[in-house]
Formats: sequence, C-alpha cells, structure tokens
Amino acid sequence: MIGVTFSLPVPAEANDLLNRDPLAVTLGIVLDQQITLEKAFTSPWVLAQRLGHEPTATEIADFDAERLIAIFAEPPALHRFPKAMAVRAQEVCRIIADRYDGDPANLWRDAKTGAELYRRILALPGFGKQKAQIFVALLGKLYDVRPEGWREAAGGYGEEGSYRSVADIVDVDSLARVRAYKKQAKAEAKAAKEA
Repeated sequence: MIGVTFSLPVPAEANDLLNRDPLAVTLGIVLDQQITLEKAFTSPWVLAQRLGHEPTATEIADFDAERLIAIFAEPPALHRFPKAMAVRAQEVCRIIADRYDGDPANLWRDAKTGAELYRRILALPGFGKQKAQIFVALLGKLYDVRPEGWREAAGGYGEEGSYRSVADIVDVDSLARVRAYKKQAKAEAKAAKEA
C-alpha cells in the first residue's frame, strides 16, 4: 500500500485504513453508490470498529449472513440499503476468497494489461462499466497499479488531470472539482432524458 495517498473528507482513521488496507478500499468502492462518497469510504472503518478488528476478505466471506446484515444495519447504517449492500460486500469477498487467495490486492497485483484488470473488476458482483472504470482509475492514480493500457481501460476516469471520481480526490479543491463534474454530468443526463 506504499504510495497510496487517500485524503478524503472523512475521519483521519478512515483515511489511514484506506491507505493501508486493500479490502477497505475495495469495500469503499462496493458501497459507493446511492450514498455520499464520504459515507461509502468511512463505512469500512466503521465496520472494523463494530467488529473490534480489521476484517479479512475470507472472514467476511465466511461471516454469518444475517449477522453481517445486522452489523450493516446497526444505526447509523453503513449504507442506505444495508441488507442489499451487506449481501453485495459478502459476495465480493467470496470471490476474493475463492479466486484471489483471500487477498484483495491479488485482484490487481499480476494483471498484465489494463483490459485484463478491467475485466477482473467488472466480474465482481455489482460492478458495471462505470464502477469498474473508476476502480481501475483509482488503482492507477493512487496505488500506482499501472499495467499497460490502464488509462484506456479506465476511460475518461483515467485521464490525467480529470476530476471525475474518487480516484481524483487528494484535497479539498479536488473534491470540489469532482463534485462540480458530477453535478454537471447529472444535469446533462437529465436534460438529455427530457429532450
């Protein structure tokens, strides 16, 4: 995890966890939908607090499903949809446990090309094209995971100097720029739908 520089507007302990734990980052990406990015990327730290330790992917994969849902739903819930996202997080952890020896970093560690990395991420439950591209961009920009063609695989999210996703947030200014981009994209999508 050397070189990772998460600087999200979340508690310092949550950033510290994201900086050292590939599972926390993976879970943050999993949860990053229909809630604020602050909530999504703080929830892995809150989960660790509730468990009393930083979990492994294998531990979450083998966790009692109902108990995991209850932990996700405990106020304040880890997600707007705690049951669905507890199930999703567990499904992702099962794939990591089964296909990647329980190590989330193995998902990206030996990917030879950006296209291969993208395909691996896209195969995770709940990952569509956009979420997979954002994860590829985050890995390239913050983790220095840069197999040949990673920027192309990340689409617009991989562009140098873009401010489109969590992959581009390193300070308050970049957060504001990402938020402005998302607001504009949402307005454009709404206008196109109404046209």
